[in-house]
Amino acid sequence: MQKIIGVTEFQRRFRPFFEDVVRKRIPLVLTRGSRPEAVLISYEDYLRFQQIQESEVLGRFDQVWARLAKANEAVSDQELAADIEAARSVQAAG
Repeated sequence: MQKIIGVTEFQRRFRPFFEDVVRKRIPLVLTRGSRPEAVLISYEDYLRFQQIQESEVLGRFDQVWARLAKANEAVSDQELAADIEAARSVQAAG
């Protein structure tokens, strides 16, 4: 469960809130006015979040790679080599 507090209250009572985040792993939503502005989470939760993001990015790359492979499955190695050589010739001439 998360706690929602204002930035001013967080500043006044930093240590107890910080301890809740670190020891009890309670996310702390910081608000300014009545709008959420930031979240304070434990380092372990942050690392887990980073791993999830990395997995999602790698999954998207796998999807794109699979689509490219399917789109190019009819292209032979010889056609690919010829296209590469043509691109190099254009680049060298330019």
